Amino acid sequence: MSDPVSKRMREAQVTVVTGASRGIGAFLAAAFLEAGHVVVGTSRSGGTVRLPGGSELSLSAVEVTDDAAVSVFVEGVMDAYGRIDVLVNNAGVIDAEVPFLESDPLEWWRTVEVDVRGPYVMTRRVMPYMVAAGSGRIINLNSGAGTRAADRASAYFVAKTALSRVTGAAHAAGFDRGVRAFDLMPGVVRTDMTLSMPSHAGRTEWTSPQDVTDLAVALAAGQLDAWSGRFVRAGVDSVSSLSAAAGQLQDRARQLVLMPYGVDDPLG
Repeated sequence: MSDPVSKRMREAQVTVVTGASRGIGAFLAAAFLEAGHVVVGTSRSGGTVRLPGGSELSLSAVEVTDDAAVSVFVEGVMDAYGRIDVLVNNAGVIDAEVPFLESDPLEWWRTVEVDVRGPYVMTRRVMPYMVAAGSGRIINLNSGAGTRAADRASAYFVAKTALSRVTGAAHAAGFDRGVRAFDLMPGVVRTDMTLSMPSHAGRTEWTSPQDVTDLAVALAAGQLDAWSGRFVRAGVDSVSSLSAAAGQLQDRARQLVLMPYGVDDPLG
């Protein structure tokens, strides 16, 4: 007789969540576990974490910017489970909220490395297995910061803009091969990071973690595949509203594009 736990693991979706030790990553890991996924979480230090809701999750210690470490991690997941169905690139940092001309170059570049190189390296190592399987979904935790420029915390804004291009590249490379990629903007969730940010001091309205996790679980389940290569935003979008709007998506909708200056713009 087959082991029922092993059978469950063979049948469940295998989902990798980076930065799963706290904040949005912990909420996501808990939600995927609740949805029946096999969740493989990472953090820089590893260890065991108690997730929202009380579940415990053992985390792999992985520096997401280290290609060699990521390769070893991904191969280990494949050896253990035989596949990776969903990749959630959540691990990220933010630079100090100081004016651009006062920013520290080392901190600035480290922010870009973690927030762009990290998702790129993880996607680069996971996606070939998804392509070989003919299916897979990649969810990149982006931000409204990625849609505009700002003077303060400029590295974070730059990184999230660049992340949308990583998402777009994965979409372009994988769409005809069964792989989908999404930019998920979580809004402003009450976490240790957001509570420490001066820009959110005194905030009383927060995005519900469930609004984020509902979208993420639906994206992973293939309910919103029409939105591959595009932004979705928790707290504004819902699974039902996105499903209803899927049939009327226009070319380049919810993507970062160059806007023409007028009807005569040669770049329009």
